[in-house]
Amino acid sequence: MYNFFVDGDLIFAIRMILAAICGGFLGYERKHRGKSAGIRTHLVVATASALMMIVSKYGFNDMVGVAINYRLDPSRVAAGIVSGVGFLGAGMIFIRRKTPQGLTTAAGIWATSGIGMAIGAGMYAVGMTATALIYIAQLILHKVPKETNIYKKEEGDNNDV
Repeated sequence: MYNFFVDGDLIFAIRMILAAICGGFLGYERKHRGKSAGIRTHLVVATASALMMIVSKYGFNDMVGVAINYRLDPSRVAAGIVSGVGFLGAGMIFIRRKTPQGLTTAAGIWATSGIGMAIGAGMYAVGMTATALIYIAQLILHKVPKETNIYKKEEGDNNDV
C-alpha cells in the first residue's frame, strides 16, 4: 500500500503549496494594480513550474542504473520551463502608441516560474527570498515617476541634429 506520508510525496506537495503561495502573493500585487496576469496566473505558473521541477529532479530515479548508457539531465527540463514561460511572457507584450506595454507582467510571469522552479528543487530560502525581493521592488518602484524621454521632440522644435 502506498503511504503518502512516508514515500516522500508529502514534501513534494508542500513544495508545490509553498510555490503556489509565493506565486499568488506576487499575483495579488499585480491584480491590485489592475494588470491582466493576476493571482490565478502567477499561482498556476509557480505551481506548475514547481511540479515540473519535482518531476524533472525526482521522477526518473527508478531509471538510474537500469541501463549502462542511460543518462539523466534534470537541467533539460528546467531549460524547457524557462523557454516555454518566456514564450508565454512574449505573448503578453504589446506595442501601444509606440510604447511597449506588458513588460513588467511578462517579467513577473518569468520570475514566478523561477520561484516555482527553485521551490520545486527544494531551495525554499531562494524561492521565498526572490518572492520578497520582487514584491518589494514592485511596490517601491511603482511609485517612482516614469522618466521622460530625452530624445522626444518638443512641440515646435525643428532641430534635426
